[in-house]
Amino acid sequence: MAGDFVIRRRDGFFAYHLAVVVDDELQGVTEVVRGCDLLSCTPRQILLQRALGYRTPEYAHLPLLLEADGRKLAKSRRAVPLDPDRAAPALWQALDWLRQKPPPELAAAPIREIWDWALPNWHPEWLKGCRELPLS
Repeated sequence: MAGDFVIRRRDGFFAYHLAVVVDDELQGVTEVVRGCDLLSCTPRQILLQRALGYRTPEYAHLPLLLEADGRKLAKSRRAVPLDPDRAAPALWQALDWLRQKPPPELAAAPIREIWDWALPNWHPEWLKGCRELPLS
């Protein structure tokens, strides 16, 4: 597009952190939740936000879910569509993997009921010290 410009590093790669910071500011992002594998990016992005006079969102870094072979769970490998009939149990299981201690009786509840419990009962501090969560 006319007037667009691209900032690249000397090695030819795009200046990713700058692009993320500007995009987040323009979209009014106030909270960022991502995997702990991206924890080292956060200080760079906060430094850029301060240098540009932007607001700094709140950050949360979650443990990674790992495959049995130790690789990060990725939708690009062996991804299968979520069966709508199993969405609620999958959500309950994800909350359990993330150490959020969902009540056992919610395991068979409708998805709305699980969300209604999960949102006010989210405790990111229960993830402290956890770098990865293996899938079993």
